[in-house]
Amino acid sequence: MERGVLLLALAWALGVSLSGAARSPYQQVLHHSRLRGRQHGPNVCAVQKLLGTNRKYYTNCKQWYQRKVCGKSTVISYECCPGYEKVPGEKGCPAALPLANIYDTLGIVGASTTQLYSLSSNLKPEIEAPGSFTIFAPNNEAWAALPAEMLDSLVSNVNIELLNALRYHMVNRRVLTDDLKHGISLPSMYQNIDLQIHHYPNGIVTVNCARLLKADHHATNGVVHLIDKVIATTTNSIQQIVETDENLETLRAAVAASGLNTLLENDGQFTLLAPTNEAFEKIPSETLNRILGDPEALKDLLNHHILKSAMCAEAIIAGLSMETLEGTMLEVGCIGDELTLNGRSIIAEKDILATNGVVHFVNELLIPDSAKTLFELGKESDVSTSIDLFRQADLSSHLTGNERVTLLAPINTVFKDGTPPMNQNTKSLLLDHILKEQLSSKYLYHGQTLETLGGKELRVFVYRNNLCIENVCIAAHDRRGRFGTLFTVDKMLTPPVGTVMDVLKADQRFSTLVAAIQSAGLMETLNRPGTFTVFAPTNEAFQAMPQGELNKLMGNAKELATILKYHIGDEILVSGAIGALVRLKSLQGDKIEVSAKNNVVNVNKEPVAETDIMATNGVIYAVNAVLQPPAFRPQERGDEPADPALEIFKQASALSKVKQNFT
Repeated sequence: MERGVLLLALAWALGVSLSGAARSPYQQVLHHSRLRGRQHGPNVCAVQKLLGTNRKYYTNCKQWYQRKVCGKSTVISYECCPGYEKVPGEKGCPAALPLANIYDTLGIVGASTTQLYSLSSNLKPEIEAPGSFTIFAPNNEAWAALPAEMLDSLVSNVNIELLNALRYHMVNRRVLTDDLKHGISLPSMYQNIDLQIHHYPNGIVTVNCARLLKADHHATNGVVHLIDKVIATTTNSIQQIVETDENLETLRAAVAASGLNTLLENDGQFTLLAPTNEAFEKIPSETLNRILGDPEALKDLLNHHILKSAMCAEAIIAGLSMETLEGTMLEVGCIGDELTLNGRSIIAEKDILATNGVVHFVNELLIPDSAKTLFELGKESDVSTSIDLFRQADLSSHLTGNERVTLLAPINTVFKDGTPPMNQNTKSLLLDHILKEQLSSKYLYHGQTLETLGGKELRVFVYRNNLCIENVCIAAHDRRGRFGTLFTVDKMLTPPVGTVMDVLKADQRFSTLVAAIQSAGLMETLNRPGTFTVFAPTNEAFQAMPQGELNKLMGNAKELATILKYHIGDEILVSGAIGALVRLKSLQGDKIEVSAKNNVVNVNKEPVAETDIMATNGVIYAVNAVLQPPAFRPQERGDEPADPALEIFKQASALSKVKQNFT
């Protein structure tokens, strides 16, 4: 018994019926609505009603808690689930609807206008007689919403036009929602012209983009599905719609030039977001002519407007990501009655049904990154300041032509205190922000070298939490354009200009350190190829020490070398790779603790004065203190006997801190 209860609970949780078949999305949503309504009695379903309208939805768990449809508020109401009715004096909806023929069932389920037109068109005898039919019955509001001239043409010729229209809503067999699979076609009872079925993951089912409101009403001779629109016959492919609509003349020419005609006329289930003539006119002529004259860019542009599956407007009740044929994702959503693309209400006309999908007219062109130049990628993004600097430096030709390059573009916040003056040094530096190949960050590897247009070689550093090129780290996903790739980086690049020793010698702040390195015999080490991180004490750090203690330290070459080696890490660590705490092994053997908080880097809890001074064989951090190895720290030495030379340095370092506190 317990095992049976457990299996039943598991079946409900997984959306699996006791027969073993998984519930369809519609049945899952209906089941959830039934669970939410059960406190009101048997066979009661909770529905969300859009405020100010008659639109109702069975909801999934997410929608239930959000209480929103297309961003608009909903209220919860409770009504009988499909196939059930109330009984006076009893709780809930305990009674099954009477099983009748399709004609009578139309009146029971709220399709009395369809029932009336079935009578006047002489369809009634057929749908009263024995048989097995499915009718997608427009509700009363759907008929009332038809344009007056269309409705007049139907009811003025009931024996032909109206009868044919109704038969187009019928299928010559019983088809339940579990049989309404996404993307299938069903031959209608009007000249076998197909009906397009879509069954979406959110539980919405459409026929020719009309939404099933209440489904699976059984009748003695079939089944009735109540829908929210009167559907019209569909005989044109997407390509034929493009060829015949005067608002799509520019698109028509672009499709012909790209060779996509065949795709748009073949079998399939696509969504074409069709740019109107107006959409093309909004694009600067230089940009449009460039794309139209570039077959690859044009194909990417058009494929970016084609979704891989058919998406009717009625299926969109919240935002979702959909993949285009170009391979990128579009955010499709809705605000009230309007569909949105990437958050913008740019769909001018929706749900133009085709035999191989659906067309929505858009009044703005959606240009994918793959059809843009580097200049276009960056000018309206968070690297726009960098792009303007390249323009000022007369480097725009590298960002707009067909040269295969990668741009290291500092994010705008780098320049919050102003941009560098535009001189020859700045121009040369900007040229080193352009790499000679079109790269993808996912293929970069640690130790790789990249050549810039300025002739410099830059190194790639791969860390656990970041990917860096010299001192700059990539701050956003790649944006791959037609010929160039944009890497958004977190600071201005500083290419290496010499070895660690060359850099230290050239900077007067480190003259005492240079003398110490010479005395300790470490010049050769810091001149040779390697991967060093040097925490370089400034002259100020040494001057803070008592002169006598400093002289003793400088006079003991062996111990001086030991101390200096503790300031040198055995791998390159740039500041962008420093997290809460990094322990870096030093050449002396002990580990150095490096951390970052609020954009301040600390080494052994001492603040760093300057980070990321790049050298060809390492990186330098300027520090205003001389670091103590663990053996110099009393709390870490325990009862070990003191080494006289180390004791000298310990006292000197401690005194230097005291002196700094009084300066």
